[in-house]
Amino acid sequence: MKKAAAVKLLIASGLILSFSGVADAAGSTDSVKSKIAMCQGCHGIEGYRTAYPFVYHVPKLGGQHLPYLVKALKDYRSGERNHPTMVGIAGTLSDEDIDALAAYYAGN
Repeated sequence: MKKAAAVKLLIASGLILSFSGVADAAGSTDSVKSKIAMCQGCHGIEGYRTAYPFVYHVPKLGGQHLPYLVKALKDYRSGERNHPTMVGIAGTLSDEDIDALAAYYAGN
């Protein structure tokens, strides 16, 4: 599967989850809820490993330190970190989105 197709599939999966009510971020806007749902597609599955572009253990996000999460997302967005799926997703996030996602996961 090509990188662009994989990113589109991941985004579509996240949107499906957001419409199904799987993601529930109390007090968050609908926009942030849909972005949380994008994360849950991989990070919400206990012990999940990706197979694209290589076998990779997907880390748990809940309870991570807020500054770490912000830096990681900004590094993916800038290309400093290079996992293709995360680069694609982080590239769609504003600074406000990153702050809201980091705050959500740091609190869980």
